[in-house]
Amino acid sequence: MSWHITTKQFGEYLKLEKSLSKHSVEAYLRDVSKLTDFLELKGLSVSPQQITPAHIREFLEWVAELGMTPHSQARTLSGIRAFYKFMIMEDMLQTDPTDTVEAPKLSRKLPDTLNFHEIEQLLSAIDLSTPEGTRNRAMLETLYSSGLRVSELLDLRLSNLYEDMGFLKVAGKGDKERLVPIGRDALKHIKLYKEGVRCHLKIKKGHEDIIFLNRRGAQMTRVMVFTIIKDLAAKAGIQKTVSPHTFRHSFATHLIEGGADLRAVQEMLGHESITTTEIYTHLDRDYLKQVIKDYHPRS
Repeated sequence: MSWHITTKQFGEYLKLEKSLSKHSVEAYLRDVSKLTDFLELKGLSVSPQQITPAHIREFLEWVAELGMTPHSQARTLSGIRAFYKFMIMEDMLQTDPTDTVEAPKLSRKLPDTLNFHEIEQLLSAIDLSTPEGTRNRAMLETLYSSGLRVSELLDLRLSNLYEDMGFLKVAGKGDKERLVPIGRDALKHIKLYKEGVRCHLKIKKGHEDIIFLNRRGAQMTRVMVFTIIKDLAAKAGIQKTVSPHTFRHSFATHLIEGGADLRAVQEMLGHESITTTEIYTHLDRDYLKQVIKDYHPRS
């Protein structure tokens, strides 16, 4: 069967049976078309059924030489794998040629973090004489105290704040709920915000339980929080790229540096897999190397 007919059937399967969006279907078909472009350029006249693992490996080497990043290579291979899984499901093929092909090794970029002094610098740059400043201090204290994602911060509810116990109930990815400790400083600033600012707002219907609100009494947006933090970092003279996620990374890094158990950090961050949390052990190793460099007499 020809590439044209098979890819057309694959596209119809993705659209009708998998209910993928037009954009997603096009992305999968582009992955397959890259493979057919390679075959054409190499003068290889082989059908989809005649493709071997060697062809796939040679294709990956080719796109790497063209400058495709390892992440893009892995994404393209994923699309080709889906194509061959479809062929096997439709009894067009018995053996998947992508089964024994390893995806490119992906390097994990270590996230930017702030040290404790920089956290203090940034928090000190907030003007607490304004209602927005009082709210912003409470938000950033909460981000750093509990390692929340920005979406989790914005969705925090008054009904999920257990001040007497020192915990927040957080709805994370996939609406999975978890209990996260919150520190005394964060609770103190949330109380100042609730009693000094929030209680004076005209709160919009449906937003009554949301903790952090804009001046119109509605839930804040991600863009607002990013902008607030970016402006504060500039005001504090911090040269690093700082975002809400920087507070989450700093929270985890400081816990690991302090000797916290990796499983406990995983639970607090709401990571599905501990391998995601393990990136912070790399940060910790960098910290330990720096300690040796700064303090060891033979370094």
